[in-house]
Amino acid sequence: MSGTQSFFSGYPHMECTSRLNPQDTSTQGWINGFIGVVIFSGSLPATRLAVMEFDPVFLTLARAVIAGVLGLLLLGLFKQRRPARRQWASLVIVSLGVVIGFPLLTALALQYVTSAHSIVFIGLLPLATAVFGVLRGGERPRAVFWLFSVLGSLLVVGYALTQGVSAAPMGDVLMLLAVLVCGLGYAEGATLSRSLGGWQVICWALVVALPVVAPLSLILAPARFSGISLPAWLSLGYVALFSMLIGFVFWYRGLAQGGIAAVGQLQLLQPFFGLALAAGLLHEQVSLGMVLVTVAVIGCVAGAKKFAR
Repeated sequence: MSGTQSFFSGYPHMECTSRLNPQDTSTQGWINGFIGVVIFSGSLPATRLAVMEFDPVFLTLARAVIAGVLGLLLLGLFKQRRPARRQWASLVIVSLGVVIGFPLLTALALQYVTSAHSIVFIGLLPLATAVFGVLRGGERPRAVFWLFSVLGSLLVVGYALTQGVSAAPMGDVLMLLAVLVCGLGYAEGATLSRSLGGWQVICWALVVALPVVAPLSLILAPARFSGISLPAWLSLGYVALFSMLIGFVFWYRGLAQGGIAAVGQLQLLQPFFGLALAAGLLHEQVSLGMVLVTVAVIGCVAGAKKFAR
């Protein structure tokens, strides 16, 4: 079996990982989660570039259609079984959270705020993911874990408040809503991936959305695409292929292996990578305050990881 076939068909079910040492499984979870975070870090800068020329609603639909078609092809190529009846409700939640909700809300938010500003709100995702991990995944982290997780989130929120959120309240509200629906989608998908498989979850969630997003994307498509620049097309390609599909292959696998609450704290690293991309690719100003807050929340990852179980 080739390496690609092994990756896509070897993990999915937990009986495979159960033969591994729990410590090895946890380590693999953190590695896969880290790869997912690195991939996701480019999502907001790429979305920011894309919404400069694409309507945010069309962008959300188009990325879901592209990823959904690829997901459907993968499911057919590897002859994956259909989800059980009880799993479809969870797939709908995942689809509403990470396929439609988060991309749409962030695309709308980025019409009001810069990607550098919006990335700071991603620091709230670990806390949201951990809370939903308890509610939907049955996890019970130690009390000290919550101290580090809340501290990291408070640092992020405190920084946002010092920047005068009243300057763009709509953008901040949209980003907060995006964080909530994304945290739910992450936790629900990670819980489901224990029985259905990590990459299968995101592929099926994309397929669930296809009957809705495909016709809407045709209806809302621009009258002509001739004026769209290459950077905008590349950004659409990135958020469709990497942010919507490949990143989730690693992310859901990592969450299932290492624990939703624990591995979810890796998202505190996402602002660091995202700010670097915003500065390097979009030439947006990254203040010293942004850097200090990012470094501080990164410091919370180690503490949260130590007391997650």
